[in-house]
Amino acid sequence: MDDGLRERLEQMRADHRSLMDELATPEVASDHERYTEIAKRASESEGVVRVYEEYLAAAHEAGEAQELLRGTSDADERAFYETTAKEAEATAGSLEERIRDLLTPRDPRDDRNVIVEIRAGAGGDEAALFAGDLLRMYQRYAERQGWRHEILDASDNPVGGFREVVFEIRGKGAFSKLKHESGVHRVQRVPVTESAGRIHTSTATVAVLAEADEVEVAIAPDELKVDTYRSSGPGGQHVNTTDSAVRITHLPSGIAVACQSERSQRQNRERAMKILLAKLQELADAEAQAALAESRRSQVGTGDRSEKIRTYNFPQSRITDHRIKVSIHGLDQALDGDIDDLIEALRHRNGDDG
Repeated sequence: MDDGLRERLEQMRADHRSLMDELATPEVASDHERYTEIAKRASESEGVVRVYEEYLAAAHEAGEAQELLRGTSDADERAFYETTAKEAEATAGSLEERIRDLLTPRDPRDDRNVIVEIRAGAGGDEAALFAGDLLRMYQRYAERQGWRHEILDASDNPVGGFREVVFEIRGKGAFSKLKHESGVHRVQRVPVTESAGRIHTSTATVAVLAEADEVEVAIAPDELKVDTYRSSGPGGQHVNTTDSAVRITHLPSGIAVACQSERSQRQNRERAMKILLAKLQELADAEAQAALAESRRSQVGTGDRSEKIRTYNFPQSRITDHRIKVSIHGLDQALDGDIDDLIEALRHRNGDDG
């Protein structure tokens, strides 16, 4: 552990002890408001301090074992101390990584609902079928988490799947778990239309947007162009005699969104505005970080086969996430929503599981 981190942790530990001492005094114990305030401050650092003390114990054990190792020539004792030192060093290393995760600032959007866009990329009909597979995977994952999901807008593909589909997932922590799913997903399999049995490669792009609050994004009425049209997607069979579907274009940014999932024009407009706010918030966040020029496109790339975050290999029943170099087998189970291992590995890599 570097000196800067150790110094920071020692200060946190000293401050935490001081707060705990204050809580034990009669003056604080008799003052409910003050007691509550100090207890809250103490609880904020308690987790880091506890793990740091576990780290110190493991590091101390490793140091003692190394010292004893240097002081003996007995083969059995040396083997024992070597094993003890290695195990303690590994524990200390794991605890240090945990501490760094805990100190990583939490994304304030983590508990928000999400809007997910899936678009067929390279590969024609096969890409559209794969987009449908991804939709079902996220729907099943949401159900496993106890979340609700609903399709907001969809463009069906004649032979199956979707050219594009937009859906909402509502549930605590949805963004924290799904935000790393954004990017190009690649599939390798033999299409049902391939008579020669050759493996084809196709792609679909996924964009995950945190639902924004209206107070976060200011939109003037004259910045919006609202069009209505006849629904043809989910729910369309009930409303195809009226212009209930809504498309809203934000003129300054050129961002356009649509919704046709509800039976009334008012409800579709409300849902379309929800999508638009999420997109505008994402764009504002990107500009604030001075890292992205275009929000969704920079997030998911062009959809070219060479750009990918994850590959779904059907012949080998394997999924590989190229960002963390992790592969899991059991493709059918994963496409049925069993993707916890991948999602948690990504969250851990990005410090989101603290």
